[in-house]
Amino acid sequence: MSKKNQNINKETKEQPKTEEAPEIMDIIDDENTEMAEETAEMAENARLQDELDAARAEIEKEKKEYLFLMADFDNYRKRVTREKADILKNAGEKVLFGLLPIVDDFERGLAATAGDADGAAVREGMELIYNKLMKYLESQGVKPMESNGAPFDADFHEAIATIPAPSEELKGKVLDTTTKGYMLNDKVLRHAKVAVGE
Repeated sequence: MSKKNQNINKETKEQPKTEEAPEIMDIIDDENTEMAEETAEMAENARLQDELDAARAEIEKEKKEYLFLMADFDNYRKRVTREKADILKNAGEKVLFGLLPIVDDFERGLAATAGDADGAAVREGMELIYNKLMKYLESQGVKPMESNGAPFDADFHEAIATIPAPSEELKGKVLDTTTKGYMLNDKVLRHAKVAVGE
């Protein structure tokens, strides 16, 4: 073959290769770019999904903490309301406790004038004052305890003496009350001072 023919063959053989090669390379580059974009997109989607899952977990945690906080606040509100009601209910406890010795003195005075015919007018006046005072105390929630004959209970009674019981069934029971006890609503305002049978 002549040199000229060889050169033509070379050109024809190489020319299609050089023209096809850039097209194949472009296709491969496009495919690689698409794959890289898809991979990047998948990685971005995975990252966003992780962020979404983390945000959902955080919201769930915050929701639980909020519910616990609301329950605690509700319990606090109920406790404060109950304590406030107790304070209002027993607000005058000291004042009422201070009036009890006066009631005791009235009762002693009435007992001392019981057999005196000359002091009938004085006794009647004392009874009126005593009854008025007792009505006021009752309106404030103060009630006397009935102790005589009741079983001794340290929650309500203060034992100041023990005396022999006249019968077996009176052992452990209150035989005499030296100072009357009083209740303020459902609370002991003053314990009864009693003598207990043994």
